[in-house]
Amino acid sequence: MDKEVLIKVEHVNKVFKLGKKTTVQALKDINLEIFKGEYLSIMGPSGSGKSTLFNMIGALDKPSSGYVEVAGVNLTKLTARQLAHFRGNHIGYVFQAYNLLPAYDAITNVTMPLLFSGMSPEDARKRAIEVLEMVGLGHRLTHRPDEMSGGQQQRVAIARALANEPAIILADEPTANLDLVTGEEIISLISDLSRRLGVTVVTATHDHKMLATSDRILWIKDGCVDRLERREDLNIKVGSVK
Repeated sequence: MDKEVLIKVEHVNKVFKLGKKTTVQALKDINLEIFKGEYLSIMGPSGSGKSTLFNMIGALDKPSSGYVEVAGVNLTKLTARQLAHFRGNHIGYVFQAYNLLPAYDAITNVTMPLLFSGMSPEDARKRAIEVLEMVGLGHRLTHRPDEMSGGQQQRVAIARALANEPAIILADEPTANLDLVTGEEIISLISDLSRRLGVTVVTATHDHKMLATSDRILWIKDGCVDRLERREDLNIKVGSVK
C-alpha cells in the first residue's frame, strides 16, 4: 500500500533581499514529499537553508516561487489570516527556547491557545491536564516555568503543541538547550508520541541523536537538497554519521 503524502514541497525557491541591490537565495528548487505519520529530520549546517525550509513547511513564511501543500491545502494561496487559522488547527510548534509564559503555570500555558481557538474554559482545562499527563507532568500542573527544569519546560511546550490534536508537530532544535540525558529523553518522548498518536513530526536540528528515531533524514546544503536517506541506510556511530 502506498504511503499517504501529507506535505508536498514543489520547486520551492526563497530569495531574501538585503538592502536595495543585494539578494540571497536561501532555497533553490526544493522538492520533497513527507508522509502521514512520518518522523523526518532536516539536517544541515548553519546557513544551509534548513530553518528557511522548516518555516515554509510550518506556514511561517511563503516561498518566492513554487508552493507548499499541506493536507491538500496550497499554503501559498492563503491570506495571512487564513494561514494563522491553518496553523492553529493543523500544526503544533515546539521551539528550542520553550516560549512559555513565565508568569503562568503549566495548565495555563497549555490552556491559553485552546481558549484562543474557541474551546470552552472547562474543556480547555480538561484537555490541558490530559496532554500534560501524557508527557509525564501530571505532578507539575500548577508549577510555573521558573519552578521547572529545562526538560520539564520542554515537556510543557510539547503538551501545548499537542493540545489542539494537530496533524503535524514542527520541532525547531528541540534539544538545543538541554543536557545530553534530558535531550535523549525529549527525543524519545517526541518519537513515542509520533508513533502512538500518528502525528507527523518534522524537526530542524543539528543533534545527531535525533537520527536514530527518524524515519528519514533530509540533508540540506547551500539551499539545495543534498540527499534524502532512510534511517536504516545510515551508518550511525556515537558522535558521528557516515
